[in-house]
Amino acid sequence: MSKSVRWLSAVLMLAAGQIAGQATAQSWPDRPIKFISSQAAGGGTDVLGRLVADQLSARLGQPIIYENRPGGGNVIGTQAAARSAPDGYTFFFSTGAALVTDPYTFKSLPYDPMKDFTVLSDIAEVPFMVLANPDLPVKNLAELFAYAKSSPDKLAVATDGARRFSGMIAAWLNKLAGTQISYVPYTQMTQGVQDVLTGRVQLLIIATPTARGHVTSGKLRALAVTSAKRLPDFPDVPAVAETFPGFDFAGWFVLAAPTGVPDPIAARVNREMAAIMTDPAIVKKLGDVGYVSHGGGTLKEVRDYVQAQYAAWGTLVKEIGLQPE
Repeated sequence: MSKSVRWLSAVLMLAAGQIAGQATAQSWPDRPIKFISSQAAGGGTDVLGRLVADQLSARLGQPIIYENRPGGGNVIGTQAAARSAPDGYTFFFSTGAALVTDPYTFKSLPYDPMKDFTVLSDIAEVPFMVLANPDLPVKNLAELFAYAKSSPDKLAVATDGARRFSGMIAAWLNKLAGTQISYVPYTQMTQGVQDVLTGRVQLLIIATPTARGHVTSGKLRALAVTSAKRLPDFPDVPAVAETFPGFDFAGWFVLAAPTGVPDPIAARVNREMAAIMTDPAIVKKLGDVGYVSHGGGTLKEVRDYVQAQYAAWGTLVKEIGLQPE
């Protein structure tokens, strides 16, 4: 086969692929779509995921089936999504843990979160709050760290475990501040909250949706938020970054698809999600329960964000000396 014939064959194959992709995008979606979540039904993540699914379903004109696949610390649901056909009919409603912290806390995973998924849209961020029992004589991080250094055996912080967001954040704060606040891990954070409310434990790190009621009632004192900036609903609560510049560790959610999803479909989903996540009614609804929406973002923006978060959590895990299991 001559070079000119081979060149013509390659051009024809490329053109055929482009035409097929355009045809797929034009006819998509022509049947129900599935959202897979690695979280259990009934929690805050489930409520958020179903809200997004309902909104996207209305815009696409097809039902979206929401499938909860919990278990294995996100592994079961994430694996199911990663192994799905990249045809635009299965999407992954992903937590930050599934994509950027599990790779560091598990010795091995049956998938590669950075290679097996294409991130399509930002959804929401869930900052954590550093809280104190009101009887503790501190009102901000500076006072907390000073107290911790002067009374090293008197403080403990309730977290949801060493390999979960709040536990890793607590360890990183200890490292940055040079303190030795002890950790009390809880399988159920409701018990951790109760122990801080009663004074058995002095400190607590939990997600804002859970924290906000206790803070507004005055039952717990907010010392800081773990997002890069202060929250609109709590303008008097400093960001940790005001003490440790660059600190930005929060939970978050994105919509992803198995790698290989056709570009026109990825672009369509990104556009629809951008409209959903900037809808004032949706933004308000999320804000009312403690979620922060920054819009859907462009495909490049959201992919760059996830890559940056992957690198940041990798640094944190290394610095605190957390070993994968």
